[in-house]
Amino acid sequence: MTSRNKPRLRYFEEASGQRHITPDDRYLYSRDAATHRAVVIGTGTIGQEHMRVASMLGRVDILGIYDESDKSMDVAAEEFATYSAAPLRRYEDVGNACSDPDADVLFICTPNFSHIDILELAVKSGKPIFLEKPMATTLTDAKRIVELSQAYPAFIQVGLQYRYKAPYVEARHEVLQRETLGNIKTLSMSEYRPPFLDKVKQWNKFEKFSGGTLVEKCCHYFDLLNLFAGSEPERVYASGRQAVNFTAFERDGEFADIDDCAMVVIDYKNGIHASFTLNMFCPNFYEELVICGADGRLVASESFDFQRCDNARSKVSIEHGELHASRETEVSYTNTIEQSGHHGATYFEHVALADQLDGKSADSATPLEGLWSMVVASAAQESARVGQSILVDDFIRANELDTVLGRRET
Repeated sequence: MTSRNKPRLRYFEEASGQRHITPDDRYLYSRDAATHRAVVIGTGTIGQEHMRVASMLGRVDILGIYDESDKSMDVAAEEFATYSAAPLRRYEDVGNACSDPDADVLFICTPNFSHIDILELAVKSGKPIFLEKPMATTLTDAKRIVELSQAYPAFIQVGLQYRYKAPYVEARHEVLQRETLGNIKTLSMSEYRPPFLDKVKQWNKFEKFSGGTLVEKCCHYFDLLNLFAGSEPERVYASGRQAVNFTAFERDGEFADIDDCAMVVIDYKNGIHASFTLNMFCPNFYEELVICGADGRLVASESFDFQRCDNARSKVSIEHGELHASRETEVSYTNTIEQSGHHGATYFEHVALADQLDGKSADSATPLEGLWSMVVASAAQESARVGQSILVDDFIRANELDTVLGRRET
């Protein structure tokens, strides 16, 4: 039995009181050696999170890093040294990072607007690629990424990791596998959170670099709504604006132009109606997914009080009324996993990646799913801009996406 099939006693593995246990006596504390090596391109906040989580999982070693900012690489290397004694290669340019023959997988964790150019280089390697969300800032670039993936010999996994959050994993199991609610009728997703964090050169404050708030931040939620709906979107209507955040922020003579609040309504072709609410000037984090079916209602929520540095609290409630038993359950991952990044979602995203590297099937976001999340997000941003609902089929034709989405052009 390998260590992947044994429980992990993480608290004891690194405890000072267990240092006398020699490698020969490590059984519950032992770990299989990693069988794959990764290069991380982009060592900002999310790149460092991937380095940390990969090391924690132990199935993929971090071989090397590249970032156009020496400061970012210095900080990433310094942080890496606190939890790993492994040597870390630093590449002089992105081409060398992509072409290292010792690497088995490439992580692209750079700012949104740079994804397409780096991916064009990365695919020359023929290696599996992990591409952070959103996959691109424009539908033109997203279309190109899907085209590249369709002809690519290896897999490309898109970093839509919210599908791995504990409350949404449980919700998917209840609603899509157990069919606890019967036929789904409505979906409602909401996020309340503080403003965007600082980034290098503040690229996330400008729509031309980020793709816009509904693309940059909310593609996760549109991916979830698409998964639960199980259907193509038919119509999107949205209202959004920049109400509070960064209204006086200026860089290089330009003022920030990203929205900080929005409401989106989505009609799906199978009759399911969905909504999404965003507010980015709240003091703490709160997410909620409400699903109503013919037989009941499910509420999945996650709250995180970062002012008090508390752990996230997540729960799933199922309400049946007089039809069946109702229940409310707190859901979580183990503390070390939950604190490793995105409340544990990144860890299980890495499990899916490692499984694919081992030749197994995995529930991970594909470039096609990434494109559909961008179709909804981009249609919502267009709707908010023009003040009218968007017919998705017309929007797809206007953006020349018919072929890449498997449709006949008309």
